[in-house]
Amino acid sequence: MTTAEAASAPAGGLPFQTARTRRFSLGVPRQFTVSPDGGQVLFLRTTGGTDPVSRLWLHENGGERILADPPALRRKDADPGEVPEEELARRERARETSTGVVSYATDAEVRLVAFALQGELWVVRTDGGTPRRVATAGSVVDPRPSPDGALIAYVSGGALRTVRSDGTDDRPVAVPEERTGHVTYGLSDYVSAESLGRPRGYWWSPDSDALLVARVDTSMVQRRYISDPANPERPPRAVAYPAAGTANAEVSLHVVRVSGERVAVRLPTAAGEDHPQGTWTDPAFEYVATAAWDRHGPLVSVQTRDQRSVYVLAVNPATGETRTLHRAHDPAWVALRPGTPLRLASGALVVPAQPGGDTQGLDIDGRTTPPGLEVREVVGAVDDRVFFTASEEPTDIHIWSCAVGSTGDGPVRISGTPGVHTAAAGGPTLVLDSRTPDGQTVSVLRDGAPAGRIGVLAETPVVTPRPLALSLGERELRSHLYLPSWHRPGDDRLPVLLSPYAGHGMQLVLQARGWWTAVAQWFAEQGFAVLVTDGRGTPGRGKAWEKSVRGDRLTAVLRDQMDALHAAVARYPQLDPGRVAMRGWSFSGYLAAAAVLRHPEVFHAAVAGAAPTDRRLYDTHWEERFLGHPEVDPETYERNSLLTEAHRLTRPLMLVHGLADDNVTVAHMLRFSAALLAAGRPHTVLPLSGATHLVTQEETAAHLLVLERDFLKKSLDR
Repeated sequence: MTTAEAASAPAGGLPFQTARTRRFSLGVPRQFTVSPDGGQVLFLRTTGGTDPVSRLWLHENGGERILADPPALRRKDADPGEVPEEELARRERARETSTGVVSYATDAEVRLVAFALQGELWVVRTDGGTPRRVATAGSVVDPRPSPDGALIAYVSGGALRTVRSDGTDDRPVAVPEERTGHVTYGLSDYVSAESLGRPRGYWWSPDSDALLVARVDTSMVQRRYISDPANPERPPRAVAYPAAGTANAEVSLHVVRVSGERVAVRLPTAAGEDHPQGTWTDPAFEYVATAAWDRHGPLVSVQTRDQRSVYVLAVNPATGETRTLHRAHDPAWVALRPGTPLRLASGALVVPAQPGGDTQGLDIDGRTTPPGLEVREVVGAVDDRVFFTASEEPTDIHIWSCAVGSTGDGPVRISGTPGVHTAAAGGPTLVLDSRTPDGQTVSVLRDGAPAGRIGVLAETPVVTPRPLALSLGERELRSHLYLPSWHRPGDDRLPVLLSPYAGHGMQLVLQARGWWTAVAQWFAEQGFAVLVTDGRGTPGRGKAWEKSVRGDRLTAVLRDQMDALHAAVARYPQLDPGRVAMRGWSFSGYLAAAAVLRHPEVFHAAVAGAAPTDRRLYDTHWEERFLGHPEVDPETYERNSLLTEAHRLTRPLMLVHGLADDNVTVAHMLRFSAALLAAGRPHTVLPLSGATHLVTQEETAAHLLVLERDFLKKSLDR
């Protein structure tokens, strides 16, 4: 079957393959844990590219075996849909696409593994034995063994409890003071999980005698009620969602001894920082960005509500007093670099830094990474050697390492092949997860030498992506152009489809094959020239590039898309500038709608999926980072809202939205559609019953791409 035939095949075509493989995520190994001696690697993976049930696996001595197989463990009387609401929320925040074992935790030596299955606690040993169920006082969320493996902590009904690994002595260690359901111990709040990247709510001490615990009070947070209109007999689901300008959950930290003693962590303020004149500031540390407990004690980073200050704090576990180890301040916002702060075995601190110019790098015990090396994430450390991902060219992300101390070397690149690489480390072993234009491989290296591979069982797309890598315009915009495999010189000119993300925190123009590259090529095989561009606001090109969207989320981003389009048209005469469309989801859905509203002379049709059209409806941390506080800067929110521009629509526009989306709620689409209707502007609305922000229903996801194609073809051929 040729690429063009595969693209259009009704049963085996790319849209249906993308749907049944959950965007090619099934069969992909993930969540690697390497034992301290480097001899064992734990990971999660389904058994194939269409199997939705995730298993716990062990790689050892060059081979793999299943440690926990959920279908074999499920009790006959267990309800397969009986999952605690807190766990369902955690999965939604993590955009989890599988079922079964979706997370796990181990003791310090990676000998005992704990996981939750249908609200029950299970444990298995990596040195032999079969999984066994541990009786608990209630349904289980986020179980985590103590470092010595004697106890397992878990959350149930908003309380943090511990049970011995043999199933005895189940007891509460932190219980909500009230029964309203607003207070929890050991769980993350919405903003911390969704925007801060902190899904956890408690951390064991290395001595297994205490825990650092987050107390979350959502009583002051406004509620949203997510209903299922297709099943009106079902009650709505309440979500504590802090929209921009409204109250956040109150998050406090407490050191709780297993024996019952407890002390509150006392946080400072950032009152002494300098701020730009005339801007909204808030010196209170409203966000607990990260937390950990290493051999030197608890380590916490906190951020002010205005996001301009971040402090790294050492906590005295006996008194709750804090000592400031590092301060960061930025007039726009302090970027939270994943994996930092990190404290090494020697006590050396690893924090974000700007080593010179515009580069965003690391400070490793007082030494900064070199200018030009754009650090993305710290993935771990072994003793005093740090492993991190970084780019010298924004479309390439490699694994680097750096040792501290006077004899420490400078940053050394470990991965070689162009692509997107990440890793997990333990002892002398490094698990190297590499995504290249040819696909994905997971290699196990021991002392730098190959020691085996972990199988990637994902399906190969039936459409082979064929992107042309481009650098367009005066800003050298990194772009990919996808052309039909069947198009020949002299054929009719092709309509152009822009299919970017173009928003903060995500790149699509990378030297790697992803689900989006296959989808872009599929649209090309349908008769489009597909252009994907990473413009200003996306990561990988320095501080000024990333923060250029402060106060205006659309103007520069749209300008970059248009500049890339014009440069591509000038270079490739087969592109037709008289037939141009944009499609997107989430931020890029917002961008697509804005494109036809603001520049109908350039864009002739758009499909906007899950578009956050009213920025006041989005969450505090994410939205206030770019636009400030809506009560202080109401005109900024007005300029960035599409509702007030609805009267400008003169081009075909399809709005798509999941009715169960609790990230970008369907209210965004309904308010925008109402504004368009009030202005007398015709448009198409496609509601997706039961769909969340990530559309996982197989039939819905498959046919959605086909409906988008048909709408765009019809609109551009008018």
